[in-house]
Amino acid sequence: MLLTITTTHQPATDLGYLLHKNPARLQTLEVAYGQAHIFYPEATPERCTAALLLDIDPIALVRNHRGPAGDGFALEQYVNDRPYAASSFLSSALSKAFNTAMNGTCKDRPELPELLLPFEATVAVMPAASVEQLEHLFGPLGYEVDAQAHPLDPTMPEWGNSRYFTLRLRHAALRLRDLLTHLYVLIPVLDNNKHYWLDQSEAEKLLHRGGEWLPQHPEREYITRRYLRFAELVNPTLERLLAYDELAPDDQTSMELAETAETEPDDAQAAGKQHLHDLRLERVAEEIRRIGAKRVLDLGCGEGKLVRRLLKVAHIEHILALDVSWRELERAQQRLHVREMPPRQRERLTLTQGSLLYHDPRLAGYDAAAVVEVIEHLDETRLAAFEQVVFARAQPGAVLVTTPNADYNQRYETLSAGQFRHSDHRFEWTRAQFIEWATGVAARHGYRVRVEPLGPEAAEVGAPSQLAVFER
Repeated sequence: MLLTITTTHQPATDLGYLLHKNPARLQTLEVAYGQAHIFYPEATPERCTAALLLDIDPIALVRNHRGPAGDGFALEQYVNDRPYAASSFLSSALSKAFNTAMNGTCKDRPELPELLLPFEATVAVMPAASVEQLEHLFGPLGYEVDAQAHPLDPTMPEWGNSRYFTLRLRHAALRLRDLLTHLYVLIPVLDNNKHYWLDQSEAEKLLHRGGEWLPQHPEREYITRRYLRFAELVNPTLERLLAYDELAPDDQTSMELAETAETEPDDAQAAGKQHLHDLRLERVAEEIRRIGAKRVLDLGCGEGKLVRRLLKVAHIEHILALDVSWRELERAQQRLHVREMPPRQRERLTLTQGSLLYHDPRLAGYDAAAVVEVIEHLDETRLAAFEQVVFARAQPGAVLVTTPNADYNQRYETLSAGQFRHSDHRFEWTRAQFIEWATGVAARHGYRVRVEPLGPEAAEVGAPSQLAVFER
């Protein structure tokens, strides 16, 4: 079985540093029932490919077979796909060969593991029930999935295709360790005949390698059940994943979280003036009304305060409100009284769980998307992934993004120099930084953009928040 990983990041030979494997050398590792060979078919500054070739010894597999002698058909031990189809053997070899890279460390170039790079990974061959199964597993993680089916017998086309595919995954901006952990977890999910004993240690491996992305994956229950198989392992692991979901700091997009720590200066709360958060929501709702959007995304909906306003706009036919936190979605259901809504009103609203860092096909086909006080809760290194999900993949007709204005922070008496408005904020941008980011995004994805202040403006520091309106 063969796995190749290719990048066109320049210099592409940085892949050698990331994998801790010298492109000029062939390396061989002893693994369970065989050998793993690591080599580079190409290594130029423009394009670099690393290959992991796993050579399984079928005789060793039979000699070490643990099941009863009468399992399956008479020749099952000798006639099977284990030596050549991607399986748990490949996942184990991946961990052994690239463990340091999977942990996100690079001694010689410590900045490299955090870079978002373009990657193409090819697995030959991958067993799967269908192309749709591969798309459901890898698509939500932002991959473009290309699966080439192989016939049962090229000389007998009427027999149809086998269950084996050559799988190609492409991602425009991804950390290498994310690619490796996705493969490490999902290859055994597709292999229903694991070579190792399943116990609590396997559950810990799943939580360790999947804890950062699996809680937000729409197929997390299916993945967990296929990976662990036994209910006594699956159910406690799912409970822990749900707990990760509620606490995940990287993707927390709840507006409740952001606003609880923001206290405006006295002049921003003077009599007759709106609370800053309400002002933001009203301004975004006003823009959506102006645009005339009929289908609207509320990305990072929190408890549904913007949704409440949008439901009052008669021309809006459907709202998809997404948040990474199930807890916030439950609050939204309660505070919007979804269960008590008239049927026609209820049909206008979909509340769903999801992450803004992984491709989600449900987000396509909308006229407008609201991203209110969300981006500052993401690591700056992951904004490229957010950009791909929203602007490159979903491509709504308009996108409205609000974020705090760091220039204004000096007017908050409770904030020390350099301190953010909330402990979960990963960054806060000045007006110039926000304009630079918004202008770049618009140019890369065919939008025009305008940036405006949100809230009462003060001399030299501007308004407390800022809004970017992207339109096609």
